[in-house]
Amino acid sequence: MSQELWTAVDSYLCRTLVPSDEALDAALRASEDAKLPSIQVAPNQGKLLAILAQSIGARAILEVGTLGGYSTIWLARALPADGKLITLEIDPKHASVAQENITRAGLGGIVEIRLGSALETLPKATAEGHIFDFVFIDADKASTTEYFQWALKMSHPGSLIVVDNIVRKGGVTDPESTDASVKGIQRFIETFKDDPRVTMTGLQTVGSKGYDGFALALVNSV
Repeated sequence: MSQELWTAVDSYLCRTLVPSDEALDAALRASEDAKLPSIQVAPNQGKLLAILAQSIGARAILEVGTLGGYSTIWLARALPADGKLITLEIDPKHASVAQENITRAGLGGIVEIRLGSALETLPKATAEGHIFDFVFIDADKASTTEYFQWALKMSHPGSLIVVDNIVRKGGVTDPESTDASVKGIQRFIETFKDDPRVTMTGLQTVGSKGYDGFALALVNSV
């Protein structure tokens, strides 16, 4: 097994199950032109997020980490016409590119980008009384525990929370790791592994984005 094979399989799955889409393709091009890091979800992963959101009938979605808005577009399209998506981004350049991509996709009326550190914007959203059906956490890994804690405050029984990039190329298994991202994910898993408020699992993934994985948490109580 190799990265070359994983990428080939992803290419096959994407061209057969995730047809080319003008708005999404344009978002990727704009992000590349702006030299944003190419760390957005793969097309088949984006479609998975949309399917998960649709499967629970999500009407309100929170995204922590916007980047160029690629996953934002996938998630916003899963919402009904009167749905709402709030996405949080710390980098002004990323937020600007994302806003252009989201507007081009015709989703400006559904998506609100909030600029600033998520550790500052999450408490504000909580104070405003927002409750979300679906949450996607894909920001700096060192603060994943805090992001998840705030997400729980704005969830309800039946909400779904997805946390991306939890495997760290296998680094999550290393108790001696000094990598801040690895340590952040380890802390997140240890903090919530027995929390009765959620039923959570973790999965490994391989594909065009390499070797990683995600956590999936169903909210039982808040």
